[in-house]
Amino acid sequence: MVQTIIVVGGQWGDEGKGKIVDFLAERADIVIRYAGGNNAGHTVVVGDRKFKFHLIPSGIVHENKLNIIGNGTVVDPEVLVDEIETLEKMGFKIDETKLVVSSSAHTILPKHREEDNPQKDPHAKMIGTTGRGIGPCYRDKIARKGIRISDYIESSSSETAKKLKPLIKDTCFIINEAIEKGKKVLFEGAQGTLLDIDHGTYPFVTSSNPTAGGALTGTGIGPTKIDSVIGVFKAYTTRVGAGPFPTELGTEEQTNKEGTWDKIEPVYDEALKEALEKANSGDEYFQGKYMRLKGREYGTTTGRPRRTGWFDGVAAKYAVMINGMSSIVITKLDVLQGLEKIKICTAYEVDCEKTTKFVLNSKKLAKAKPIYEVMPGWNEDISDAKSFDELPKNTQNYLKKLEEVCRAKISIISVGPRRDQTIIADDSDLF
Repeated sequence: MVQTIIVVGGQWGDEGKGKIVDFLAERADIVIRYAGGNNAGHTVVVGDRKFKFHLIPSGIVHENKLNIIGNGTVVDPEVLVDEIETLEKMGFKIDETKLVVSSSAHTILPKHREEDNPQKDPHAKMIGTTGRGIGPCYRDKIARKGIRISDYIESSSSETAKKLKPLIKDTCFIINEAIEKGKKVLFEGAQGTLLDIDHGTYPFVTSSNPTAGGALTGTGIGPTKIDSVIGVFKAYTTRVGAGPFPTELGTEEQTNKEGTWDKIEPVYDEALKEALEKANSGDEYFQGKYMRLKGREYGTTTGRPRRTGWFDGVAAKYAVMINGMSSIVITKLDVLQGLEKIKICTAYEVDCEKTTKFVLNSKKLAKAKPIYEVMPGWNEDISDAKSFDELPKNTQNYLKKLEEVCRAKISIISVGPRRDQTIIADDSDLF
């Protein structure tokens, strides 16, 4: 029986983890966020209501679930209180039976946000920081001069501190005792494997470990207590900000010129139609733009357009290995509908040599040329499919190829943003 599951992003973040965690949270007792801060946005759609979170775990919209912000995170007290108050206004009761924060999580202070300003720091701008103080806070933690949230609460007389005080707990004991009692525990990753400080495309990475290993150090449990690691991948690839991206369609400069979502939305339908026509004529930039528009690929936190590209099987296979993934989830499969041809990167050419291994040096990765396998697309609407067998043959073949390339079985297929647009392909790694 599966009792503990880590959900981890397999790409550069924004893979749709929020929806998958929300789906699995219905069967869990505890949902834990183990790394990162409010630099990572996740969206959950419940019926006709859309919830956007940056810090609080996705399980908060479910009844009778304890949500934990673990010791591996960094917490901006003002942001956390804002999220709590937003939920309260929506009718959710938030108390220590619903949400707790590790006393060992570190505190993002105003000075951290000031230091992380991409307008003032060329390095911060270069690596694509969200400017929310995450990196400087982790730096102070490692330098042993940071302030834990428990210390902040005790030393501050602010209304923010007073509101958070009842929620601050020694969560490592809560988690381990829950596992011993047979409770089902879900670990929610933020960002993705390729943004990991150790295993990602350094220096274009985050300051924490969003990989499965981070779930252990970020919560205080041992590796033998994990039953399943589920990796989440889009059916294509996206990236926000700078850094190497072998399968990118178009250039980062072209993408940034498109503007943020608020500028795109008024002309969306017209832009989508044009993008599909030009994509199917072979224009690579418009192939990427079509995915960006159809997939609404604009950052939850920043509103910035995401760079888009074909599925990178080389990077995905690496992510499966690094995390020890038991199975994988493919999200946003519906976005590819309409494309006549779909490509999967199965190898790179680097310095005139072919390799099927991910290139760990970012300078070399930036020069990597993708080697593709081309597959026929599909024009059928798959958003109402309830099983693998209901998918078009070309869609099935695409998924089978992804399993082959990633060397992992697919457990869940997402064909739309709603909870009911989810296909269970294999439930052996699920609650």
